[in-house]
Amino acid sequence: MQTITLNNGVKMPVLGLGLLNIRDLKECQRVVEDALEVGYRLIDTAQAYANEEAVGAAIKASGIKREELFITTKLFREFATEQKAIPSFEQSCKKLGVDYVDLFLIHQPINDVYGAWRAMTKLYKEKRIRALGVSNFYPDKLVDFVMNNEITPAVNQFVCNPFRQELELAKLLQEYNIAYEAFSPFAQGKNNIFSNEILAKIAKKHNKSIAQVVLRWLFERNIVSIPKTTSKERMRENLNIFDFNLDESDRKQILTLNIGNVGINHQDPKMIKWLNERSIGESLAHTKKD
Repeated sequence: MQTITLNNGVKMPVLGLGLLNIRDLKECQRVVEDALEVGYRLIDTAQAYANEEAVGAAIKASGIKREELFITTKLFREFATEQKAIPSFEQSCKKLGVDYVDLFLIHQPINDVYGAWRAMTKLYKEKRIRALGVSNFYPDKLVDFVMNNEITPAVNQFVCNPFRQELELAKLLQEYNIAYEAFSPFAQGKNNIFSNEILAKIAKKHNKSIAQVVLRWLFERNIVSIPKTTSKERMRENLNIFDFNLDESDRKQILTLNIGNVGINHQDPKMIKWLNERSIGESLAHTKKD
């Protein structure tokens, strides 16, 4: 698996498995075991996904050395304070069955994220977290966050797909040497992405699938992607993107698909209110997409 080097020198796989909405623990364990078997090493979970225990069981069952894996989890809004972040992190480690995580993200730009970051920085200095990051941080929030914290995030996990290309955010992240990690690279199947005429034409040209074209497009933009799938066959397909290149014509055609800010919006007051009303005990991952 190819890697990128984060701003603190840690190497991160360019492609991983996302686990949003795989809440049945037996199913999730099976999915992660399959992913590890076919070659995935980056596994992305979160406290809000309610499946960290399944990830831990799969890691244990795989027999793969811990240092070969890149495990990401995320701090839920309810625990994003200076007092609660460390106990919450420790609970995640217990569920995952690990002594450290490779990447720990603030899941949403909500609650006392500055206090939470100070606590996370302490864990980072104690080498219990290999890299710190954020998720769903828009450019304005990100710049303020960088300018008012000791440690710059290594990663901003944010939506990115052909319909929402986030060109300005990508430019800003490059300026601040923060890696872009894309969730929902297939737009959660919306806008008929898997039958899109432009993407289908490009896929046929390269003898690849639409999914492979999208993941290759992200890879060539230096964006890490974490597509979700429960199919072992799809997992293998998603990994098979390193033997072809998109050309300028392909990129120009994909650019025409960009329709901007669609989906969840963390700058919408109603959305922020809704998120603040959720507790970790509620099915956050079922009812909203992060």
